[in-house]
Amino acid sequence: MHRLYRSRPGRIAACAAALLLAAACSTDTGKDTPDTPTDRADSVRAPKANAVFDYQLGGPYTPDDAVRAVSRDRSAEPAKGLYNVCYVNAFQTQPGDAIAWWKKTHPDLLLKDDDGSLVVDEDWDEPLLDISTSAKRTELMKVVGPWIDGCAKAGYDAVEPDNLDSYERSDDLLSTEHAAAFARLLAERAHDKGLAIAQKNTTDLLPERDRIGFDFAVVEECAAYKECGDFADAYDDKVFAVEYTRKDYRTACDSYGPRLSITLRDRDVTPKDTKGYVFAQC
Repeated sequence: MHRLYRSRPGRIAACAAALLLAAACSTDTGKDTPDTPTDRADSVRAPKANAVFDYQLGGPYTPDDAVRAVSRDRSAEPAKGLYNVCYVNAFQTQPGDAIAWWKKTHPDLLLKDDDGSLVVDEDWDEPLLDISTSAKRTELMKVVGPWIDGCAKAGYDAVEPDNLDSYERSDDLLSTEHAAAFARLLAERAHDKGLAIAQKNTTDLLPERDRIGFDFAVVEECAAYKECGDFADAYDDKVFAVEYTRKDYRTACDSYGPRLSITLRDRDVTPKDTKGYVFAQC
């Protein structure tokens, strides 16, 4: 189902700068993905169900005492003593200066339409990465793979690759098969480095979760889209669910509060003690 609006906040200038520092058309079906789930490294550890979770993509800050898990941008340090999820924008570029970097260093890895124009997520001004062929996915892993390695080196427990659903914004140039094939490569890299990996949004790929190798889910607005139950059943309640309105938050808490980690955040996921900050957990 196409999302007219999917909140994916935390796309801040610092992330774009981190991308610049950290990075040192025929299509196939994408069905080169193996049929068996990726082998998990012994050190891979999925999060516990219903752990109090804070979504800190807009900037790191000291979590409340009750918090047991946190997600932060890959440019930030993990929170000591907690279960840490590392945010990586894996299927699209960051906005701003990052676009110029991709154009200069990897122009062939940006998705283009028949006219040669970039295909862009207009909501966030983020060009889509071209995952349409095995060769391009391999080349993309030379950029995104080291970001995952950096998450592991920093001490994170898991990685959260964002924009898994970029095919929905691709003008039919990308498919779920392409997304699954690239996600499989991400999962293999994460597991090789001892990291668990989250499915980020999109119920379309829930049937492929084991073949890809996902270990848990990070889901935005599952109450708003009536998806919480689907993710809960698929991942045995190992789901970090983030809502951005109090109405949807109450709905999620009433229906799934005893099962899932449900968090209310402001849409800009601003740091604590800044204007607009909202955080609640049921």
